[in-house]
Amino acid sequence: MANADALSAAPPDFSLTTRLERAGLLATLGIAGALQVSIAAAQALLAIAAICWLALIVLRRERIDVPRFFWPLAGLAGLTLVSAAFSPDPRTSFTDTKQLLLFLMVPLAYRFATGERAATVLLVVVSVGAASAAFGIVQYGILHYDHLGQRPRGTLGHYMTYSGLLMLVIGVALAQILFGRRDRMWATLVLPALAVAVALTFTRSAWVGACVATAVLLSLKDLRLMAALPVIFAIFVAVAPSSVNARFASIFNLKDPTNRDRIAMFHEGQRMIRARPLVGVGPNMVEVLYAQYRDTDAVEQINPHLHNVPMQIAAERGLPALGLWLWFVVVVLFDLVRGLRGGRLPAVTAAAGLAAMVSMLAAGLFEYNFGDSEFLMLLLLLVTLPFAASRPQSGDAHA
Repeated sequence: MANADALSAAPPDFSLTTRLERAGLLATLGIAGALQVSIAAAQALLAIAAICWLALIVLRRERIDVPRFFWPLAGLAGLTLVSAAFSPDPRTSFTDTKQLLLFLMVPLAYRFATGERAATVLLVVVSVGAASAAFGIVQYGILHYDHLGQRPRGTLGHYMTYSGLLMLVIGVALAQILFGRRDRMWATLVLPALAVAVALTFTRSAWVGACVATAVLLSLKDLRLMAALPVIFAIFVAVAPSSVNARFASIFNLKDPTNRDRIAMFHEGQRMIRARPLVGVGPNMVEVLYAQYRDTDAVEQINPHLHNVPMQIAAERGLPALGLWLWFVVVVLFDLVRGLRGGRLPAVTAAAGLAAMVSMLAAGLFEYNFGDSEFLMLLLLLVTLPFAASRPQSGDAHA
């Protein structure tokens, strides 16, 4: 009893390491929300979290722990630098490699979003996503962001980024509904708004990704739930504006200019790979060299990338880099599925991470989403959370 009284009367811990711990956690939570609002704010918070992490490593002499899928990413980063060194314009390519710093999202989330904190991060992601979806709906309905020339984009700079983030948040919300015990009602309330907002962006790749993630989560929960998909599709067709339905129909139209251009870009990527199979044409050089490899059937004179993640990585950084990226994908999917089915990982975070990966892969066949900074950071955060959640809460581990 005396010991209990002594513990209850103990003064709060205001040590430097405790403050760093709290600052790192708050920065990580801030990243989860800021990504859907401002990339500048998210990257500033990433820098703060990284400083806190490095300081704790030094002060506490901690070992650097990461989930095993981080090592293929580290290898990809190394080969990206090699590709930049052999680029026709190394200065341009090395400037583009600063995005590799975003891979720090993995060790930071793994360090600070441990235990129950991971669920709080998911709540932040869904809550900010709900607000972002509402703003996008307002843009469509009131501000006339209602056609292909001007689409809803939230507070972000591009509608592709906005729709990609909404796609990821849809997976998180559905995972909470199907596999969660807490926050299920909130996720249920906001999921319709998320679905409406992503539909109004006219972004077909995000639609495909969201549908694939939905199908995977429903089948994992109960295969019989797959029967709901035709009903959902029928409701979508019935209530969607005619412009959205026309955009959906264009997915299957091979004469659609954007579809033709994507086929042409695939051929252009093949030529780049044949020309430089080991190191690629160099980071940020696809656009520069586009005219040199342009297909005769191409619609656009130039494109910033090849609208396909595997093709872009292979053409830009070489086939060995593509092999490491595929290794990263396989390890993440294997560990998440095994952890979800075997109970090794918390179900909600594992399902959310799995939804993020499969939606990225599906949408990434038509869009280079892995190269979008906001999308990449949120993706890496979501796939890291299940492994962080299975660890002791950071403050407890160092108490």
